[in-house]
Amino acid sequence: MNNVDVAGTYGPIDRKQLFEMMKTGELDTLIVGFVDIQGRLMGKRLTADYCLETELVHGSKFCTYLLGTDLDLNTIEGYSYMSWETGYGDWIAEPDWATLNVLPWQEKTALVFADVINEERKDVPISPRSILKKQIERANDKGLFPKMVSELEFYLFNESFESAFKKDYRDLQIAGQFNEDYSLLQGSKNEPFYRHIRNMMTKAGVPIESSKGEAHIGQHEINLKYGDALTSADRHILLKHGMKEMAIQQDYALTFTNGSTTVWITKQI
Repeated sequence: MNNVDVAGTYGPIDRKQLFEMMKTGELDTLIVGFVDIQGRLMGKRLTADYCLETELVHGSKFCTYLLGTDLDLNTIEGYSYMSWETGYGDWIAEPDWATLNVLPWQEKTALVFADVINEERKDVPISPRSILKKQIERANDKGLFPKMVSELEFYLFNESFESAFKKDYRDLQIAGQFNEDYSLLQGSKNEPFYRHIRNMMTKAGVPIESSKGEAHIGQHEINLKYGDALTSADRHILLKHGMKEMAIQQDYALTFTNGSTTVWITKQI
């Protein structure tokens, strides 16, 4: 079991702190991540030496095909922005330094979310984060300010992702025997893992409100606190990605189901 949780600085930091922590050896890795059209976090792990040398003033390049694939990263025909006919070039993952975060479940590692831009330094409009920012801008122009919050439901399995793959995702050993909706007793069976998730996310600056059993065998739910739309979307992605990483570290597998996102609008008067 690899919890990684050791003494150190965790959660949101700024760009200056990042470079200072890299110079002292507190951090040796920076993940630059962007969201693909499947809602997954994609990107690169950059070394401290590279970050200190370049200061990432030009971001980090990646192949355009990553915003036009299916779940298995196969290229799909019919996209005007990327295809074998037009060639697969590069776009740039431009760090949004306001999202910089030291991850407590990864050793000496920070993560920053990135906007996707082209070589002319303009937003790529099909990037999910760009789409959301455009919608927020349209709302703000009308004096409206969207707030969001996520309620994520998932199933936990007492086997690894590798084991599930080898079994063709059939006959998996689910981590429960009974409906555990609001049941504190049933939820206690996997509480060490759920507690680890809550604590790690809190340290990472992702505010957790609660977790609880859900209405099926082995199903659980975790709830975030609300925030502005972009911040909440970033938290949503980090929670899902981080939970899967923590599951890998502890030889579990999990899959998300029909969670919900609540949106409400405040109006400037």
